[in-house]
Amino acid sequence: MHPNPAFRQDTEAKNLRFAAERGFGTLSINGDAGPLMAHIPFHLSQDGRFADIHLARSNAIARANLPCVALLAVVGPDCYISPDWYGVEDQVPTWNYVAVHLRGRLEPLLPTTLEPMVNALSDSFEARLLPKSIWRSTKMAEGTMERMMRMIVPFRLTIDTVEGTWKLNQNKTAAARAGVIGALEAQNGQSPAAELARLMRDVPDQ
Repeated sequence: MHPNPAFRQDTEAKNLRFAAERGFGTLSINGDAGPLMAHIPFHLSQDGRFADIHLARSNAIARANLPCVALLAVVGPDCYISPDWYGVEDQVPTWNYVAVHLRGRLEPLLPTTLEPMVNALSDSFEARLLPKSIWRSTKMAEGTMERMMRMIVPFRLTIDTVEGTWKLNQNKTAAARAGVIGALEAQNGQSPAAELARLMRDVPDQ
């Protein structure tokens, strides 16, 4: 997390909402031989107190000594920022980005929790794809889902702390920030740049 408090003023509710909307992050724990990581989708509870995930049985984290302390890093849009875009002299290049860290205790769950967990996860993402009809596991041939679930195992991250960095040039003047927004919006519609520009428009003037 960036240490500048200007980039860390957003509420826990906003950070959790961002994490829930992204629904994908990097899970990390300390393994015997060093850090272990897994890039995973997750389902955040409505109250933000826990995140349910599943891992392949062969994943190193799934075979680690659990429960243990874990970190789930959820990263949003990011983009290089050119000093020329500020419209003022003596600036340096930087990188704007959004990231939320969910830190807590990772533990395995009972096998009976797996099917409702994966169904809730797919339901949440399918709902975002409307107007298509929602895909559900009941569309699969009998026994197929059960066979595939044998290869994955369920876990829960009980969240203790939520930290967020929204590095969107809050430490610059409104005019300098406007110059960056304009330059980002001119980047041929590139998705991360356009999303960053939208987020930056929501930053209040200092």
